[in-house]
Amino acid sequence: MNSSTSSAIILVDADACPVKDEIYRVAERHRVQVRVVSNSPFRIPQSALVSRVVVDDGFDAADDWIADAADARSVVITADILLAERCLKAGAQVLAHNGKPFDAASIGSAIATRALMADLRAGMDGITGGPPPFGKADRSRFLQSLDRVLVALGRSAP
Repeated sequence: MNSSTSSAIILVDADACPVKDEIYRVAERHRVQVRVVSNSPFRIPQSALVSRVVVDDGFDAADDWIADAADARSVVITADILLAERCLKAGAQVLAHNGKPFDAASIGSAIATRALMADLRAGMDGITGGPPPFGKADRSRFLQSLDRVLVALGRSAP
C-alpha cells in the first residue's frame, strides 16, 4: 500500500459525474479512499477503497455533505462552482470533471462567469447551447490532473 497518499480521500459529487470510472482507477493505483456522494444509489465497484454515501433529497444535501467532509487532505471532484468555493475554503483540492483545477485565484472569476451565464440564459427564453460534448481529451486531462493532485498530497503527507 502506498502510505504516502493513504490519508487522502476523494469526495465525488456523483450525480452528474462523467469520470467516475477514471476516479476509481486512479484511487486504486494510489490506494486512496473514495466517497461517492449522491441523492440516489447507483452502482459502485466492489472495493474496500470505494464507498457510497446516499443523502436525502433535500436541496443541496449532497453538496452540504461534501462541504462538511472536505478538508486539507481531500480532493473534491465537482462541476458545481459554488460547491467548489465551499470546499476550497475548507482547504480541499478541487477538480472539475475536465481536469481543470478550481483554486483561490480562479474561483472568483468562475463564480462571476456562472452568474453572467445564468443571466444570459434567463434572457434567452429557454434557448441554450449547453457545454461542448465531453470527450477523450477531457478524460485524459482529468486523469493527469487527479494523478498530479494525489502525488502532491502524498508528498505533503505527515
